[in-house]
Amino acid sequence: MTRSLLFSLLLLPALALAAPASTPAPVRRFALLVGVNDGGPGRARLRYAVTDATAFGQVLEELGGVQPQDRMMLMEGGRPEFERALAGFKDMLASARKAGGRTEALIYYSGHSDEEGLLLQKDKFGYRELRQALESLPADVRIAILDSCASGTLARQKGGVRRPAFLSDASTAVRGHAILTSSSEDEVSQESDRIGGSFFTHNLVSGLRGAADATGDGRVTLHEAYQFAFHETLARTEQTRSGAQHPAYDIELAGTGELVMTDLRSTAAVLVLGEMLDGRLYVRDAPGRLVVELKKFAGRTTELGLQPGRYTVVREAHGEAFQTELVLDKGGRAVLAASAFRPVGMEMTAMRGKGTPQPTGLAPTAVGGAVAPPADTSSRRYLPINLALFPTVQTNDIVGGDVDNSFSFALGAGRGARLHGAAVALGANMNTGEVEGLQLAVGGNVASAELVGAQFSVGGNWATGPANGVQASVGLNVLRQGGTVGQLAVGGNLSTESMGGTQLSAGTNWAAKDFSGVQGTVGFNMVRGHMSGVQMSAGANYASTADGVQLSLINVGGDVEGMQLGIVNVARKMSGLQLGLVNVTEEMESGVPIGLLSLVRNGQFHVELYGSDVNFANAAIKVGSRHFYTTVVAGMGRHGDVRGPSHWTLGLGLGGHIPVTERLFVDVDAVTSNIYPWDKSFEGDRLLHQLRVMGGYRFGKNLTVIGGPSFNLMHSVDDVEVTGISELSRQGPRKFFMWPGVQLGLRI
Repeated sequence: MTRSLLFSLLLLPALALAAPASTPAPVRRFALLVGVNDGGPGRARLRYAVTDATAFGQVLEELGGVQPQDRMMLMEGGRPEFERALAGFKDMLASARKAGGRTEALIYYSGHSDEEGLLLQKDKFGYRELRQALESLPADVRIAILDSCASGTLARQKGGVRRPAFLSDASTAVRGHAILTSSSEDEVSQESDRIGGSFFTHNLVSGLRGAADATGDGRVTLHEAYQFAFHETLARTEQTRSGAQHPAYDIELAGTGELVMTDLRSTAAVLVLGEMLDGRLYVRDAPGRLVVELKKFAGRTTELGLQPGRYTVVREAHGEAFQTELVLDKGGRAVLAASAFRPVGMEMTAMRGKGTPQPTGLAPTAVGGAVAPPADTSSRRYLPINLALFPTVQTNDIVGGDVDNSFSFALGAGRGARLHGAAVALGANMNTGEVEGLQLAVGGNVASAELVGAQFSVGGNWATGPANGVQASVGLNVLRQGGTVGQLAVGGNLSTESMGGTQLSAGTNWAAKDFSGVQGTVGFNMVRGHMSGVQMSAGANYASTADGVQLSLINVGGDVEGMQLGIVNVARKMSGLQLGLVNVTEEMESGVPIGLLSLVRNGQFHVELYGSDVNFANAAIKVGSRHFYTTVVAGMGRHGDVRGPSHWTLGLGLGGHIPVTERLFVDVDAVTSNIYPWDKSFEGDRLLHQLRVMGGYRFGKNLTVIGGPSFNLMHSVDDVEVTGISELSRQGPRKFFMWPGVQLGLRI
């Protein structure tokens, strides 16, 4: 029975691919994605139902052929909202059916349920109603996927029979419906903090992204996806306290052939796991979300279809943990071998629909190189209100053990386990478990596990676990694990793991690993890993690699894609814009440096000596990237009856370099120069603006002849009449002189 379960899940994106090549039928795939964390009174609020629905919809859009306009999403709705969504979905399908071609419909639900139906906040939507709604959809193929407790009841109403033809068809004539559920009629479905979602959906998405590609042909078939998702879901839940999940199914499909569900060859970016790489692999994106998890065996390559960005890969093999970081460019392929990893140093599950969540210890899982033991909750108690003077003088100590609270008030410092509400203290609030709510203290706040909410203090805030919320203090905010957080401090903000969100301070912002969001400070911003977003400061910014904007007096980065705007900009590899007085980069890949001085190691550095109609002698320095440069020009000239030089010039310009052949090039630039009388030092009274076209031909390694025309405009800085200084311009006094000019010389 379980074999057919996961087979049908990915049926939707694959069916159209089975059409005969001679008469391909137009196919439109539609998806209604529902995620509801709130299952109503008496049921623990889920954390990842909405996340699961979003992740599943994303993979359908990226690899499963569902267009954005053909996807509907309902997040945190009740029965009325769900009924309206079903009606709108049905109308969408009806409109598409009138246009002709095949239509395929998928309804995905992640949330609470029981033996009778879906639990939507305060209401219930029965399985009989859901089956009727599914059967009424005007589509050739209709699929329902339920990731919730006891959802197998829906599949049990009609026993499914595995049909060999369903797996061996090359046509698009498949018709009927498939119902897939994450658990049987009397089992719970579980979600995990480690994977940031449910086991069932997580494994399906991992398989669709390529983890299920057993043949290594760059395509995932229905059979491959089923095998992967079935074994992974069962293996990862067998030893949990809630027990193994046995997904159920009801398949009523007619048609014949092998169906391809995802084609990784057309994905945005590909991560290739090398042939000899083995072990269990965890692929996390920049914010720390677990994107793909799989068991990799040596002897074949595996390709994963991902979005461009920075990823951290943790590998568990032979009783040890290893880690590496990499960046996937759009349209690129990165090959990962065992040699890329470096050595580094269980989990909680919540039942979907079966009352209060239960902590569950699984086999050790490497997270950022650390191995954490399973939580022990045998001594945990609950007391609604805690009143405290100090941690040893409080009502929680009367109950004994680890005590959870909804409210805590302390004159000095209060201590508890989990907090689901608010904690107020003149000294400090300390919680050894997760915090869902508010910690408010004059001294400091400590959350030793996950933080979902806010910490406000004058002294400082400390969150050990992953966080989603706000840390605000006058002193220091510290986040030991990742999350999406707003850190606001006068002193400074520190994140020791990858995080997304905002860090704002008057002192220093420091992210020890990857950071995605905005850093703003008066002092110094530091990202030791990859920065994606914006860094702003009045002092300096640093990022090991960056994809975004650095705005400060001094900006320093490794590989930078985006913009550096400051007085001094430094990058090892630049793709974008450097705008400042001084720009320095080792490699300007596809960018432009604009400044008084731009030094590019693989760019231009040229000295030119030439004469022009304005000056009989000029010297220029050109520095910049391959196609863009800054030039500083100085010269001296003679005009009239004066013996020797009558004036000298000093100017600055910006230009572009156009290679024509290996030896021939054209430079186009704009230069503005001050004209100083020879005997009056820097007391300039005229400005000269030039638009120059300078062609060049290289005869040898250090000999290039240059020359070309110019358009010149000269005027007085005091708006008075002046006399021309070029033999090609008019000599009488005028306020403005415009004339064509010429220059000829050598580049050495």
